Amino acid sequence: MSTSSHAEILGYLNHGDTELAVRRVLDYCLDTGQDELIREAIRLSQGYHQAAEIGPLPASFTEQALSLIEKAAGTGHANPVPQALITANQVAKTYTGGNFSLKPISFSLHTGQVLGVVGENGNGKTTLLRCVAGQLSLDGGQVDYHLLRKPDYYDIKNHIAFIPQRIPRWYGLLKDNLHFSAAISGMHDSKNDLMVEFMLERLNLSRFAHLTWNQISSGYRTRFEIARILLQRPRLLILDEPLANLDINAQQTILTDLVFMARAAHNPMGIILSSQQLHEVEKVADTVVFIKDGNCLYSTNDKAEKITSTAIEFETTADRDSIKALFGDTPVTMQFNGGFYTIETAALNGSEILTILVNANVPLTYYRDITYSTKRFF
Repeated sequence: MSTSSHAEILGYLNHGDTELAVRRVLDYCLDTGQDELIREAIRLSQGYHQAAEIGPLPASFTEQALSLIEKAAGTGHANPVPQALITANQVAKTYTGGNFSLKPISFSLHTGQVLGVVGENGNGKTTLLRCVAGQLSLDGGQVDYHLLRKPDYYDIKNHIAFIPQRIPRWYGLLKDNLHFSAAISGMHDSKNDLMVEFMLERLNLSRFAHLTWNQISSGYRTRFEIARILLQRPRLLILDEPLANLDINAQQTILTDLVFMARAAHNPMGIILSSQQLHEVEKVADTVVFIKDGNCLYSTNDKAEKITSTAIEFETTADRDSIKALFGDTPVTMQFNGGFYTIETAALNGSEILTILVNANVPLTYYRDITYSTKRFF
């Protein structure tokens, strides 16, 4: 087992990040491939949720968690080596029935990596995702699936999982649907039961297991769809606006969990997701591409070539003229959008700008360096 993951979980427990620690223990034990350790992790998670509902956790909980971590660490399971997954080379698409076209876009993705596709609605995010998923024919370029020898539509469909923004309606009980998904993926009998129970705990769905579509919120429908897809063990997971139906806390939880799952030894995979939630996506994605009017205007891989100035976004009650005066003769461009100020300059870095504002006692309620963020292109 990875010593870094071991130390990471211990750090969560020691600093009181118990809920995150429990989710990571589940991942840690799943990676061992040992059913009994997975069952112990499920019981630990169930015990945590039951105890958290009625009051402080008992002292024995941490001892149980530490004991389970040590058992998992003793299995000696190593982290997976990243593999080249896909390469999109000058992918382009034109719709004959309209005026929109996706201009040539290129990127590559390895297992364990997350690619974020950001931009406003109607600018080509979904088109790009559907091209990569094999749902749309290309009018230019190609997509190479490196783990498939001779990919046809059937192979690609089994290799890639695509979760649309509008989750398709399902019927029956949530848990029954998960059992079915696990079964068609080759999991039967006790293995099917174990993995469904694991996924219910991992995505905090256990209390909804016996509910139907109409009985759960849109946010939990998204969680269910992720659970259903993960049981099929795809190598590439594509999610179109997965954050749209989630509250702000759930957004970061799901994104963080997806990163952990992408890098898991159980099923290392690549993830491509589209979103308008720039800050949340940029915190977890290895690469972010910004699309506007079908063009890829910026990729974080190109930042050394395309970014030549510092950009800072901040909120303050100070007036514009007094702030501008702080920079004297330094060439600074300053804009105000009605909520935030944005300063751009090639003469100062982010730390230097912050120092000037703080030394002048400018009241700051928000400050962010967006130099390498796609936010500056919106």
